[in-house]
Amino acid sequence: MKSVKDTLLERRSTRRYERQSISQSNLNLIYAAIRNTPTSYNGQQFSVIDVSDQETKIKLYELTNQKQIKTCNRFLLFCADYNKIATIAKAKEIEMPPFSHTADGVMVGIIDASLAMMSAVVAAESCGLGTCCIGYARTAAPKKIAELLKLPKGVFAVCGLAIGVPREINDLKPKQSKELIIHSNYYRTDDMTSDLLEYDNRITQYNITRSGTTSDNDWASHIIDYYREAMNYQMLDALRSQGYDVIK
Repeated sequence: MKSVKDTLLERRSTRRYERQSISQSNLNLIYAAIRNTPTSYNGQQFSVIDVSDQETKIKLYELTNQKQIKTCNRFLLFCADYNKIATIAKAKEIEMPPFSHTADGVMVGIIDASLAMMSAVVAAESCGLGTCCIGYARTAAPKKIAELLKLPKGVFAVCGLAIGVPREINDLKPKQSKELIIHSNYYRTDDMTSDLLEYDNRITQYNITRSGTTSDNDWASHIIDYYREAMNYQMLDALRSQGYDVIK
């Protein structure tokens, strides 16, 4: 098993997997790490759909166009979940406030699910497995994915995670410098343009020289293009269809 340091600092996205299954002991570790995730109020406002059925994975691939979903051994869908607390509130005749209809309620569910996914990433990577976080599981076809995986009202997909035995080890992507990520006591007030341009150039050089498929993509244009694409997502409609009528 990898050390904590190696697990965190050598993590990279894996998009090609062997057909080999994940051992039950490794799965149990991943499940336990997920269950022990810190959550807001200990409310555990999340659930995980563990997809092992190949036919279902292929359908998810067809909806998202993310091939790693159909080639990984297990695909985990991390969801915000207020269905569980609503169910016990009904059983105990406790009036349920419309917390999930607030921006904070939505954020709490997203944060809990995201923390749980990172717990799974660390556990899986420590076992020598490969992982890939898949945001398109949230955005590509949220209503169809909710229907396919039978998500009840109060539950919506936040992010997916492909897990499997890696077929390849990709190059480690450059990340922003400590000076751009870690701010001391307050958000830095000097001009960070030069630091950002230096990072943008490092990403360009990485994309040109990396193993596998290369490109001349920089960082800024590539990310902003993603933002432009994301402007077409109808996430509020998707949230409302799952019972999240955000009012404030």
